Amino acid sequence: MSHLKNGELVCSLENIGIFEGLPPAALERIARRCDPRSYEPGEQIIHYQDTSDEVFLLVRGAARVTIYSVDGKAVSFRELSLGDLFGEYPAFDGGPRSASVEALTECLIASMPAASFIELLSMDSRLALRLMKSFVLTIRKLTSRVYEFSTLAVNNRIQAELLRLARSGAGNVECNCIAPAPTHADIASRISTHREAVTRELNRLSKIGIIERRGTTLLIKDINRLTTMVHEATGE
Repeated sequence: MSHLKNGELVCSLENIGIFEGLPPAALERIARRCDPRSYEPGEQIIHYQDTSDEVFLLVRGAARVTIYSVDGKAVSFRELSLGDLFGEYPAFDGGPRSASVEALTECLIASMPAASFIELLSMDSRLALRLMKSFVLTIRKLTSRVYEFSTLAVNNRIQAELLRLARSGAGNVECNCIAPAPTHADIASRISTHREAVTRELNRLSKIGIIERRGTTLLIKDINRLTTMVHEATGE
């Protein structure tokens, strides 16, 4: 990505969550510490258990955090989009990568050495506080998922995941649709089940009028009923 001009990288860094609102001079200093790299869909950005310690900034595209079992089963933890920072754990504890990160679309990543990232945080307490808030948000989301895995039946986990997608950046709030719709295998990897179970539940939800597939979009036709189903299963 050597053709990317420094000014373009500075503008891209404005979209990174923890850098929001920083003056151009500060973004310029950060850009000088970064190494832009491009990735194709399906390409690995981070490898599970790798010993590198760079921190990555997603300035274009989408990626997925995943661990593959020895028999090739994918367990997806979360998806990354424009503005997300990832791969920061080894910068703090020196440990290996805790998961793989794979590009879902064409991605532009800015990588930063761990030492430079820690120096940035020590120089600006605002960045450290924003990073801590993002850690808390991630922990809350993962705690909810662990609870669901431990207590909910597979069909309830599928319902909860659909509701989560409809309410997140993957969904369109105005029409309660998920676009593009994830594949059945993608949903299965998110909730630790198999594709056939997802197919059965989606077919059932379609028959009772809660969802409808329209091309590459999954429409949640009765968001209130879906919400009630999840509430009854989780008690939340």
